[in-house]
Amino acid sequence: MARAVLMEWTKLRTVRSTGWLVLAAVVCTAGAGALVSWSADVRNCPADEPGCVQDVVRLSLAGVYLGQVAVVVLGVLAMSGEYGAGLVRTTLATCPRRRHVFAAKAAVVSALVLGAGLLGVLGSLLAARALLPGHGFVPSAGYPPLSPADEPTLRAYLGTVLYLWLVALLGLGVAAAVRHTPGALTAVLALLFTPATVVTLMNDPRWREWSEKLAPMTAGLKVQVTVGLDAQPIGPWAGLAVLAGYAGVALALGVTAFAVRDA
Repeated sequence: MARAVLMEWTKLRTVRSTGWLVLAAVVCTAGAGALVSWSADVRNCPADEPGCVQDVVRLSLAGVYLGQVAVVVLGVLAMSGEYGAGLVRTTLATCPRRRHVFAAKAAVVSALVLGAGLLGVLGSLLAARALLPGHGFVPSAGYPPLSPADEPTLRAYLGTVLYLWLVALLGLGVAAAVRHTPGALTAVLALLFTPATVVTLMNDPRWREWSEKLAPMTAGLKVQVTVGLDAQPIGPWAGLAVLAGYAGVALALGVTAFAVRDA
């Protein structure tokens, strides 16, 4: 297994796109989050309006909507890239134990995405701490500086890292089942973004609630919510568990297809 992990790490790190995708995940997550923090304004919730509090933690983490695209592409290419280049036969000749190969790919992708996710959310945190006070988000207005010492803030930031990790594994599993890069990317991105878009168009509150509970992106990103938790249709960790279920099903289908189908 250790040799399989080393083999997959060597392959991924020598592919030029891997470095660019990791960099894109970090820059998009931190950069877009910084832009949202820079554009936020405390006046959107006047002090004399009862119960109006902006979720600045969630605002600072808005870059995940862009960053997740890069990690999905990374997860998909880790599997489908070998089929496209015809190198999967060489891989299996070197390491015939297919489940070991699949597990090694998942381990290497996980390490890269978790590292990129940590850097991305750390950049988002630093940018928010620097930018938000200049837009009125100060302790006197009810907005103390963002700090990992605050449990909801820590949960939101670490949960976002886990979210990125799960969508990368979702991409890996779908790519193993589909074995076609454009098809796998289309399937995963449609699964993430289409239900989230449909939710915003729904007028019936019951259907909207069920959609937010079951759609992988809307449910998974509830882990970022730190304000008005009682009003959410699903809790932070329960929402992340929904996304984990999608990723688990995709991995199960992917490893089964990889193990039984011809290369």
